Parts: sequence; C-alpha cells; structure tokens
Amino acid sequence: MTLVFTSCSRLGYGVLLWSVDEPMIDSGTVLPVYIKSNIEQIWVVGVPEPHRGGRDYKLEIPINQLEFLGSKRKAMKWAEEFAPYATAYAENLQDGLPIREGTDNNSRRVYRLRLGEVIKILGKARGTPPISTTGDPLPGDWYKVMTNDGVVGYCFSYRLKIFNSNESSGDSSVSLPSVNTETRGALPDPELELILSKTWSAELYLQMVNSRRYDMAEIEKKYCFDIGYETGVARIILPDIERQFTYEKITAEGERTWRFDGTTPSNLQMTLRNNNTLIVQFLDSVGTRRSLTFTSLSVDIDDIIVQENARREAQFLTIYNNGPVFTSNNYGTITLLRSGGLTWTGFESLVPQFIPSETNGTGRINMDLYIASSYSDNFNGAFTLQFSDIRVNNTLYFMYAIDNQSLRLEIIPDFGIEGVTVIRRASPPTVLYFFKDS
Repeated sequence: MTLVFTSCSRLGYGVLLWSVDEPMIDSGTVLPVYIKSNIEQIWVVGVPEPHRGGRDYKLEIPINQLEFLGSKRKAMKWAEEFAPYATAYAENLQDGLPIREGTDNNSRRVYRLRLGEVIKILGKARGTPPISTTGDPLPGDWYKVMTNDGVVGYCFSYRLKIFNSNESSGDSSVSLPSVNTETRGALPDPELELILSKTWSAELYLQMVNSRRYDMAEIEKKYCFDIGYETGVARIILPDIERQFTYEKITAEGERTWRFDGTTPSNLQMTLRNNNTLIVQFLDSVGTRRSLTFTSLSVDIDDIIVQENARREAQFLTIYNNGPVFTSNNYGTITLLRSGGLTWTGFESLVPQFIPSETNGTGRINMDLYIASSYSDNFNGAFTLQFSDIRVNNTLYFMYAIDNQSLRLEIIPDFGIEGVTVIRRASPPTVLYFFKDS
C-alpha cells in the first residue's frame, strides 16, 4: 500500500473489503474516498483515526478491494450488513479448487485456486451442494468470495479452511456468525492429493498440444478421466468409450497405485506413472482388463479453445482484409463475408470434377487445416470450404497463398489430408489464381 500526503475533495464513502496491514485497517471499515483511478486501478482513501497517528494522510487501495457506496449513510448501512463476514477469510485446501459463476457444481468455472491460496468471504449464498460418495449432499455451504486479484464468484466450503482474520492477532474472542469454521485437513496421501488437484485429459490432446495442431471437434468434447472425488462418481470419456463408476472411497494399493473401493459396475484402479501421466485400468463387459492413459496438460482445455479460435479468426481476416472480393477470368468471383461465409459465382469450369452441380455457390470457410512444414515456403495455410446448400460431396480442401494483390488456391484431394494436416498434393496440382477486385 502507498501512503499519499495530499488534500483533495471527497468523492464519497466506501467499505474496505480486504484488510490492510500498514496501517492496520480491518475489512468492513467505512472509509472516505477521494480519488478513483481507472488507469492505475486504485482508490485513494482517507486513513481514519486511530490509524493515522494524528496526521492527515491518505492511502491507495486496489480498486477491487473496496465497495464504493457514495453517501456515508449508504456506506454505514452496507457495512452493517457486511459485518458478519467482514473478518472472514478462507484458505484453499485443494489445488485447482474452482470458483464458479453460480452456486452449482455445473456452473462455469471463473477461477482455479492454488493450494494454500487465501480468499475473502463476502457472504453466504444459497445453492445446490455437491453430492458425496454416499449419495448425500456434502457438508458445507456456498459462499460468495473474492480473490486477492479481484475475481469474484462462488465457492463451496468443503475444501476450504474458513478463519477469522482477528484470530491471527490473538483476538480469539471474535466469532464468525453464520460461518462454518470447521477445519478440513489436507489429504494424508500427498501423491493422491496431487492426482486430485489436476485435470486428467485424453492422451490425444497432449499430441495436439505438442504439435500445436488442434482438431477442435475433438478438443471441444473434452475427453478426460474425471475422478469425481466430491461426488463418488468417476467417469471415463473418450472417443470410443464412455463409462461411469460409482465408488465409496479411494485406497492406496502398491507403489503410486490406488483402487476405487466399492466400485460399480466393475473394478477400477489408477497408477501415477509420473506427475503428468495417469494410467487407468478397469474390467470391460466381457471381463477383459483395459488400460487407458491420461495426461495433465500444461494449458487448460478452455484456454486452448479460446486461443485456437482467435488464431483461426486472425488467419481468416488476413484473407478477408486483402479482399474481400477476388476475381478470376477462369474460375469466377469469390466474395467473402466477415462472418466466414462466402458466395462463389462463375465456377462452371470446376463442375462436376470438383464442385457439385447442385450447389448455387454459397458456403463457409473454416480455417481448420494446417500444412506440412515442407509447404510453408510457398503457402500461408490451408482451409476447408463447405457448401451450405447441398448435403453430400459438399467439401473442398485448399492450400492458399495471399498477398495484397492476389489469392492463389490449390485444391487438395481427400487423400492429401491426414487428421487436420495437408501432407500430400495432387499430381498434377489444380491451381486457381484470383486477383483482388478493386
């Protein structure tokens, strides 16, 4: 915190949400507010007696750590309602514990807590508790919380150690009304705790991350092994299998191996090969033991989706901004839409060898292909063109080269695509030259 020795007119009053150490000011204190800086993301507030020692100085507070109310009357009323939780904080006991958008375990995650991270309790909230391994609701409550860097959302208290900030200063007489202060100890098995703290994704995603070539249709399905520690329901979700196992508890069995006790419909166990590789085994319906590999990725699946969509959008805009209308004497005119759609007229010379006669030329470009490194000197990338007005034989694959005057397309045959990568050209190639229509 920075002390500021200035005088200025007052904006109003606010309530401190996160306590200040120097000078020591408790959360829940009503403070006069003088300056709001959106650029520096701070409030400048007055330091009340007895904290200022007779001096008239002010303090900079991060903008997310103060609730600005305007009038002093409103601030006092808000502080009174906030008082039961003013000194309530919580320590996270499980790495990766989510803060969610709503009070339900299916709500979107807005933040993932680090092990030991401290958050501010803002209040209790009504919601649906997670289900335990016995089928009963887990003990605890949903709380509205705030992280130190300002993320606000909801967190269930089962994996939280809720404490009163006054306890650290020796004031043990202060209690937390309506707050569950039960301490839930860390798991006794540190390696099991490591497993539970991670998200275990399908091994095929690791190959995509390493190659930086993503099949979004597969990524968006979020194939994984979900241990379901809070619910007692483990799930395997893969392209060729989707299984669910209910269990009572997880028990260590051998070196870095655990079994799921009371599993229905068949036995289930997991082995931690290394900190980022988990082997899951179970018996299938005919009694054959299956072994599946899952991995802990260095990047969140949701982040991959956001980043890859942004990359594809930028790639398409490179073509669009150099057009959006491209004309060829031999192959007609392509007009691109900002949304990714297109219209193509005058393509009769490509019918029916490449373009079905049934289409009227409306379609959409998807930047969902990559090119082999051997083609990168001559082409900028590749894409799929899908005609929208017919249902069969409606897809073309292209590599392309773009500059500020022209667009060069080369049609790629089906056998030239492996996964999402162009690895082979036709012989001889079919090349279409278009020029920017000024």
